[in-house]
Amino acid sequence: MIIRPAVAADWPAIWAMLEPVFRAGETYAVDRDMSETAARALWLEGPAATFVAEDARPLGTYYIKTNHGGGAAHICNCGYVTDAAAQGRGVARAMCLHSQDRARAMGYRAMQFNLVLASNAGALRLWDSLGFDRVGTLPDAFDHPVQGMVDAHVMWKRL
Repeated sequence: MIIRPAVAADWPAIWAMLEPVFRAGETYAVDRDMSETAARALWLEGPAATFVAEDARPLGTYYIKTNHGGGAAHICNCGYVTDAAAQGRGVARAMCLHSQDRARAMGYRAMQFNLVLASNAGALRLWDSLGFDRVGTLPDAFDHPVQGMVDAHVMWKRL
């Protein structure tokens, strides 16, 4: 697997991974009916950097962006999506490790995940195993389409 910077020509493959995740509404705090144009702005045009993990085909994608400005601009935020057919193959782990290296190279000193849902057990296990701390819990922060109101964790790691 290689992880490389995304280019405009990657958008159709990235959208094919993002759309089912966004439409399901179970992990990302975005409008479930978000337009493709808005999703492109969110994932490809707005962040400081966006990447694609691929083997013979795209397996996942992630972005890095500054979490807050001003005195907190040294902390980045990332979003990750693994293609459904590639889940369980270590793609998310590889992307997170890659993102930490890239974030350090970009001058960030910490990484923060703002809303990791308590219902997202796989992500929580992964972020815990990679040394992220759960620094806070937001009760009933997310209206999950199947589970109803679920808590969300803020996770943080010094880089």
